[in-house]
Amino acid sequence: MKKLTPLALALLLTACGESDVQQVRTWMKEVESQTQPTVKPLAEPKTFFPFAYVAGDALDPFNASKLLTELAKSRAGGAQAPDQNRRKEFLESFPLDAMKMVGTMEKNNLVNGLLQIDRTVYQVKKGQYVGQNYGLITAVTDDAITVREIVQDAAGDWVERMSKLELQESKESSK
Repeated sequence: MKKLTPLALALLLTACGESDVQQVRTWMKEVESQTQPTVKPLAEPKTFFPFAYVAGDALDPFNASKLLTELAKSRAGGAQAPDQNRRKEFLESFPLDAMKMVGTMEKNNLVNGLLQIDRTVYQVKKGQYVGQNYGLITAVTDDAITVREIVQDAAGDWVERMSKLELQESKESSK
């Protein structure tokens, strides 16, 4: 009897499971037959009205006179030509790429930069000229010296170019 009890219990549970599935299927068929789908009708397409473009008195974007006008405006807003009559400072005889910033020094609450050219160190400050392209020092900080240069572009116009001389780390090794 003991062996039949688990077997009988499994058969009873299987029979109960089948009847529940059948009930669910019956309910689904009933709901499906009663449900009517509702679809909203599509909106009518908009009517397209063609538009004829008339340039009228508008300026042609490829007109040479317009191009010349724009070039004249851009030249007027460009950098001013450097003062050719100004007496050049000593550090203007060296190119910027030959200079290395090696440090700073504070003197009278003013930060001065230290530039090395070859084996000589020079002291520079804001407002001083350096480099061969009319470079004016605009800022001296602990890690860089900012220089505004005035150079000629391919068209011969004077343009500004910003350069930075950044602090160079010492290459000496401790022995």
